[in-house]
Amino acid sequence: MTMEETINQIKEDFELLGDPNAIIEYILEMGEQNEMHLPPELKNDETKIHGCASDAWMIEECKDGKLHFTVEGSSELAKGMIPLMLKIFNDRTPDEILSFDPQKLYALGFDKILSPTRLQGMEAFLKRIYTAAQKCKEQNI
Repeated sequence: MTMEETINQIKEDFELLGDPNAIIEYILEMGEQNEMHLPPELKNDETKIHGCASDAWMIEECKDGKLHFTVEGSSELAKGMIPLMLKIFNDRTPDEILSFDPQKLYALGFDKILSPTRLQGMEAFLKRIYTAAQKCKEQNI
């Protein structure tokens, strides 16, 4: 499934839920089910996603021409957003990520359901993803 197809699938799921409160509830429920954790020794300033409203950490791995992300957030909302973002960006080639316009994420309505502070955190997350994609691409040249 392409990144755009994944966005469309998530958008369809959100449309079935209807209103923004139901979407937030869905994201929070995903946070409760998210079992992705980093060992305490990997939660440091280098792995921290600076700019997030709550603490979040990311490990990026470039292997076999694809990027893999391991991410942990401290708030329920961050824990719920992580699986959504990873559905779109995880295990993709650098070219897939770099050619994807992150503005397409707004088709999911995040700008309507997230506070400006949470949107800023999403932007910080995306910056890390795109920086990792660029670094991975440069390694494989």
